[in-house]
Amino acid sequence: PAQAPALPTTPPDPLSKGLDRHSERDPGLKALATDTKAAQTAADHADASLAAQGDTVAFERIYRRHVGRIHALCRRMIGAEEADDTCQEVFVRAWRKLGHFRGDAAFGTWLYRLAINLILGRRESLGRRRARLDAKDPMDMVIPVRPARVDLRMDFETAIAHLPDGARKVFVLHDVEGYTHEEIAGLLGVTTGTTKSQLHRARMTLRQHLD
Repeated sequence: PAQAPALPTTPPDPLSKGLDRHSERDPGLKALATDTKAAQTAADHADASLAAQGDTVAFERIYRRHVGRIHALCRRMIGAEEADDTCQEVFVRAWRKLGHFRGDAAFGTWLYRLAINLILGRRESLGRRRARLDAKDPMDMVIPVRPARVDLRMDFETAIAHLPDGARKVFVLHDVEGYTHEEIAGLLGVTTGTTKSQLHRARMTLRQHLD
């Protein structure tokens, strides 16, 4: 397809992973979660095939099924200010690359990896832009002052946003999304020793923020 369809601005679903989260404790829910995933995988494959032929309605169904999880990933890895635009860009990129989806893995897995690669590229671009700004005359720069810590509890999303760049990426991929250290190392182009070190750093930092 040459042009992406107009995508609806559906708010992310905060309960998109709720069934998975509780299924480990309840065999009945576990079976339901398995059936639900199988049905979604089948629907994704069918809609991806239709969308690759230009069916925008099929692609909108894909969008609505996955936008919550992709938006949450964007928000955690690149921040709330960039999340909306980045999420839309992920689906535009997916529309253009549908012809590369062969069905060897679940469509959700394919989409998720596409999103991670796009987010990492966008973070690099933002980093270069900020570096150019930092290179300006220091007298023109406003130096932020870290506010004194009052006895308030930061919510989890805010705490993640305050993590150092490398630690945040590893924490989100490992502890939130369930990737292994080997998979994360491959995605980020680092060693597993680095990912383990960054994960430890992230956990210690979060503990300080949330205690």
